[in-house]
Amino acid sequence: MNSTVTMIVRLLLAIILLVFGANKFFNFIPMEAPPEGSFMDALIKTGYMMPLIAVSEIIPGFLLLINKWKGLALVWLAPISINIVLFHIAFDISTIAPAALVFTLNTFLIYINWKKFRTLF
Repeated sequence: MNSTVTMIVRLLLAIILLVFGANKFFNFIPMEAPPEGSFMDALIKTGYMMPLIAVSEIIPGFLLLINKWKGLALVWLAPISINIVLFHIAFDISTIAPAALVFTLNTFLIYINWKKFRTLF
């Protein structure tokens, strides 16, 4: 595969993860408050889940951005991207586009780097 395309996909995924992860800390992208008693409201009220999710997005995003430990970043991101898609399917299908994009970009990068992951399967 063309290394320029791979680099663009890697950087796009890194930027998405860094922006959405940082938004969980700094709230610079305005979002509606979740309805009282909803699953998302419960996650926010725990006090630790949103920071944990944010860090789980920021670390792989940063690793992809600096192009170090790509394998670790992609493996770390695989269950996260699947969970993001499943969350949107179950609770908020109208906003599934960014989730599907993250999943697709992650899957593409795993496919391109499949030689590194072959031993896992």
